[in-house]
Amino acid sequence: QVQLMESGGGLAQAGGSLRLSCAASVTTANFYAWGWYRQAPGKERELVARVTGGRYNYADSVKGRFTISRDNAKNTVYLQMDGLKPDDTAVYYCATQRDPFGTNTWGQGTQVTVYS
Repeated sequence: QVQLMESGGGLAQAGGSLRLSCAASVTTANFYAWGWYRQAPGKERELVARVTGGRYNYADSVKGRFTISRDNAKNTVYLQMDGLKPDDTAVYYCATQRDPFGTNTWGQGTQVTVYS
């Protein structure tokens, strides 16, 4: 059973940057998909960015500002967040899908707070 551990959240000023990391407890080089999601207070969890093979998908609200990447050697996926806005404030979760037919395994989440 894979376990995921996010890190890198915290406080940032609007316009600043943060990089989130999500480390897996097992080798994940062949995992089907990785994603970052977020949930703001009173809102539903939403997809932020996802990588499936060589395909990258981003929410419209973060396109051009956020970048998802993976390092298979470190079994880690990253979310580089630039040009942060107060609306980006949320708990950020990483998730991985071992194969196309499986369900997501989730991390515990990391808080990101952006102040103006």
